Amino acid sequence: MVITSAIFPNFYEYVTSHVGTENVGKTIHCFGRDFQNHDIYAYVYAFALSIVVLIVPMLSGIADYLGNKKRFLQFFCYLGSFSCMGLYFFNRENIELSFIPFITATIGFWGSLVYYNSYLPEIASVENQDKVSAKGFALGYLGSSLLLIVCLVGIIVFKYEETIVDGVVVSTKGFFKVKYSFILTGLWWLGFAQYTFARLPNTPVNPDKKGDGKVFTRGFKEIRHVFKDLMHKPALKRFLSSYFFYNMGVQTVMVMAVLFAREEIDWGTGEAAEKTKTNSLIVSILLIQFLGIAGSFLFSFIAKKSSSKKGLAIAILFWICICFYTYAVVHKPIHFYIVAASVGLVMGGIQALSRSTYSKLLPETEDNASYFSFYDVMEKMGMIIGTITFGLISQMTGMRNSVLALISFFVIGFLLLLLVPEKKDK
Repeated sequence: MVITSAIFPNFYEYVTSHVGTENVGKTIHCFGRDFQNHDIYAYVYAFALSIVVLIVPMLSGIADYLGNKKRFLQFFCYLGSFSCMGLYFFNRENIELSFIPFITATIGFWGSLVYYNSYLPEIASVENQDKVSAKGFALGYLGSSLLLIVCLVGIIVFKYEETIVDGVVVSTKGFFKVKYSFILTGLWWLGFAQYTFARLPNTPVNPDKKGDGKVFTRGFKEIRHVFKDLMHKPALKRFLSSYFFYNMGVQTVMVMAVLFAREEIDWGTGEAAEKTKTNSLIVSILLIQFLGIAGSFLFSFIAKKSSSKKGLAIAILFWICICFYTYAVVHKPIHFYIVAASVGLVMGGIQALSRSTYSKLLPETEDNASYFSFYDVMEKMGMIIGTITFGLISQMTGMRNSVLALISFFVIGFLLLLLVPEKKDK
């Protein structure tokens, strides 16, 4: 949350539009071309996701084959956490190099979630998977909210400031720079992951497979086997098709919401308005997180009383309403707070139900990481298309019109969800 949604997007927007304290506009020269800062942000994020799509299916197959997916989980976790710390050095003057830790942090985060998600059917029975999935997202929202609060206390109470006279620093106060939040995020991620690594079960290694010299080809064979299997399982195939579209909208909102709010909401002008904008956006992110906890359990309850499919359908319809309201009404800060509260209520629910619904549709298998890699590929491909589409429409016609694309994603996802049978494939 600190890197993708709250502090880094605000830090990025300020750093890429200022030199020192002087505002030099939102156009930056990057990779030999001029871009609006929010457009290149979307394109770089999509590029990072493309790498995830290319490597994770192969690595998931290898992990299932060797029985060491916890090691892959650890690798991506460490890659992400150390990359977060590397964002400390992000600056406008070396923008291309500065994007490298952002790319590797994105790869680390999304790569680790493939293996994390694949543990769900191993640690929870079918009847408990909605509840356990919801609890996972709820605790994730709580933990990230606590970290954000710690960062905000550092930024607001102990913020580092310099007084400069004739180019000379004459006095300083405080000690916490905004970019210290990125180091703290990496340490937080690295530290709390140790509990996960200590408690998650190890998958037994098959001695007949390990070291046979065919690890990479075997990994691809695992993926090919899963793909062929999915083609003969209508429920799984239809669900993944639906998920591809509606999650495209969800993830694009998560990545671009803060940049949209900074661009399209009337916050006023001047230095005071800029501070109000930044503080208000971070408060709205906290609102989303805490309501996300409630939303996770709310939609788990709805699924228990009806079905996972009906719970997802309600959530998607709610998202469609949010997008219509954003496009037509949202121009003032109060409007954005209403949207933030609504998003918070439904975001945790749709994520938790999506994961548990897919898990319950899986066949009896030991290749959970391989199956969840397909789930992850659908998610990342949707995010890539979503963020690129958002950036292109924004570049050509303005950011507000990009919301219309999000509406179409949710509508298509909803219609495809209606085709998913309630029962698991035989």
